Amino acid sequence: MIKVKTFMSPLKIFHTVEELSSLDDQINRFIPEAGVKRIISASDTCTTDDTGATIGVIRVIAYED
Repeated sequence: MIKVKTFMSPLKIFHTVEELSSLDDQINRFIPEAGVKRIISASDTCTTDDTGATIGVIRVIAYED
């Protein structure tokens, strides 16, 4: 069965690399815990505030279990 899972992380100035690494770790833990057999797609998008500044990232994966 194909499923979709969404992950998100807020981004703070000067901490972006750490936060993206943490997001990667979260997803890497999810894959074996959920019994994911195949990743079909992965996509990132940024969220912004009312001034246009990037304040977060959303990562979506489609997978088969």
